[in-house]
Amino acid sequence: MIRFENITKQNSHRILFFEASAALNRGEKVGLVGPNGAGKTTLFRMITGEESPDDGQVAIEKQVSIGYFNQDVGEMSGRSAVAEVMDGAGPISSVAAELATLEAAMGDPDPALDMDAIIERYGEVQARFEELGGYELEGRAREVLAGLSFSQEMMEADVGALSGGWKMRVALGRILLMRPDAMLLDEPSNHLDLESLIWLEEFLKGYDGALLMTSHDREFLNRIVTKIVEIDGGSLTSYTGDYAFYERQRALNEKQRQAQFERQQAMLAKELKFIERFKARASHASQVQSRVKKLDKIERFEPPKRRQVVSFDFPPAPRSGEDVAVMRNVHKGYGSRTIYQGLDFTIRRKDLWCVMGVNGAGKSTLLKLVTGSTEPDVGTVAVGGSVRMGYFSQHAMELLDGDNTVFESLEASFPQANQGSLRALAGCFGFSGDDVEKKCRVLSGGEKARLVMATMLFNPPNFLVLDEPTNHLDLDTKEMLIAALAAYEGTMLFVSHDRHFLATLSNRVLELTPEGIHQYSGGYTEYVARTGHEAPGLRS
Repeated sequence: MIRFENITKQNSHRILFFEASAALNRGEKVGLVGPNGAGKTTLFRMITGEESPDDGQVAIEKQVSIGYFNQDVGEMSGRSAVAEVMDGAGPISSVAAELATLEAAMGDPDPALDMDAIIERYGEVQARFEELGGYELEGRAREVLAGLSFSQEMMEADVGALSGGWKMRVALGRILLMRPDAMLLDEPSNHLDLESLIWLEEFLKGYDGALLMTSHDREFLNRIVTKIVEIDGGSLTSYTGDYAFYERQRALNEKQRQAQFERQQAMLAKELKFIERFKARASHASQVQSRVKKLDKIERFEPPKRRQVVSFDFPPAPRSGEDVAVMRNVHKGYGSRTIYQGLDFTIRRKDLWCVMGVNGAGKSTLLKLVTGSTEPDVGTVAVGGSVRMGYFSQHAMELLDGDNTVFESLEASFPQANQGSLRALAGCFGFSGDDVEKKCRVLSGGEKARLVMATMLFNPPNFLVLDEPTNHLDLDTKEMLIAALAAYEGTMLFVSHDRHFLATLSNRVLELTPEGIHQYSGGYTEYVARTGHEAPGLRS
């Protein structure tokens, strides 16, 4: 369906692809992986025609429809979320817009309007809308938006009033409703809560077109894709299997290439030793010449390219008291809406609580109450003795000084630290080379999140409160963070939609539901086994 045939592509002075080939076949679900900057987005843009290879070609079968979702959703305003999603389905959207205008006109008592003409036109447009399957399409659009966690009120509201994250869900909904022959999804799991993520999984499993996607969520990839295409060092390598299979196979291939390289090096050393020893002896001249010719003809193996993965080790945090935080009879609401009523909750030393709940259940509010960012309407929140707290929130990113570089920001936070340790810290969180000289004002949301996380963890508190800490982190950085937190000996309270993060790090679950608040001993894996669902309200 889509083939990359010996493509070469250079971006500025960097070669992204060199004579690389791969294919996306009908019905295949393919995960596209590679380090940041490897060329994943460039590959998508070559399929859509926004960019062209310098050499080689991207061959696409005739009349194949392609839907492309990326993080740049552009401007959206003036229409409801439902209308915006339906707009992706083609001409039916303009018919729907005229129908809505005529309905509004029929409800207008203005005597200057020619009501008979409006009613007549309404009948014509309504017939055309039905002919195009409009009412069925609107139902499907609402189903998609509901799956992406939109309330009925949000579906009807002007999409221009939505935050950037919700606009991305609308843009994703457009592509899903379109159901093209080939779907290109660049990080569709960003900005989704766990419930939406699980719904999207099921939708994509039932999608019968070809799918090519990137994601920083390994569990999401494992459940959907049956093939991995890796971009590394300018080449495209295909692996038949899910992401877990790719990781195992890549490690095995690397091990085999290393063994092959070492065997050849040993053989070469032996031959060169013989040549060096006997090159001056006339009696061995023919043997020496034979071996020199043999070495000249040998194709030399290269050592395997190892992707650099930096690890991060926590300095030990001071020990806290046994009761880290205690909430008693806490009431909290916003306006007429009650979030908590009589909440009692105790966090003890070495508890690793993950907080589960649908949008609006009060997950972030709980974290704000514990950190003192907001006060309860009634009741008390007490933090225990010797507790040193670190709080990661989206708001923390707004506090970075835009005039500072990444390195200056770290220096300002840790004036006593030496430059080597700060550069190593920056490298752990994805700021290598000249990246440390970037001004904070030009950093992306993901880069700001990594910088805040690095600052918080360099001198670790003994109580970490984390609100979606893995948003925007690539797979390697996320794995580094999970490994580091797995060795952390303090206490944690966190919200995350990453199931690998949840399963690896939690030993307690707090579930917020409309029916009440439930506490579970055991981590996320035990929670799923006991409740029969991966998120509140979802049955497996």
